[in-house]
Amino acid sequence: MDLNRLSRVAIVGTSCSGKTILAHALSRPLGAPHTELDALYWGPNWTPLQAEDFRSRVQAAVAEPSWVVDGNYSIVRDLVWSNATTLVWLNYPFFLVFPRSVRRTFRRIVTRELLFSGNRELFTIADPGWIPWWVVRSFWRHRREYPAVLRQPAYSHLQVLEFTWPDQAERFLSSCAVKSRDPSV
Repeated sequence: MDLNRLSRVAIVGTSCSGKTILAHALSRPLGAPHTELDALYWGPNWTPLQAEDFRSRVQAAVAEPSWVVDGNYSIVRDLVWSNATTLVWLNYPFFLVFPRSVRRTFRRIVTRELLFSGNRELFTIADPGWIPWWVVRSFWRHRREYPAVLRQPAYSHLQVLEFTWPDQAERFLSSCAVKSRDPSV
């Protein structure tokens, strides 16, 4: 792993793998802004942004000299991945992320946590977009899709860091914190 290649970092993984938490924590030692794609995509009342507007917002974020972006939107993958120097894939086991999705969803419902554009998590268990169902529907697709997409020549420049367990991501974050304190590391 080349810590000097962490100027523009894309973090991907299934819902509830910890993308946003890692991205936020990583942005501090890197001194880079953190952009959460969900925050750019969702408008009030869970209204998605029009594709052109979403791409425009993402393009502005990745035009910066350094950044940390988290999210899995294939509609902007070309913008994010092409401009990234490093891609971190949180490829954790289903038995870890699915229970996280249930706990996080219920915590957000109970606490009425404010999310993007004033939205709140809803108790919509029958909705196929409900996060635990989304994890079930998207988990294996991402596992198949990411290796194939990463083999494309357009993304051969990426330093890819695949973490299959949270302690690997924690060690990575610790090494970045050490590097920020001592650039000779």
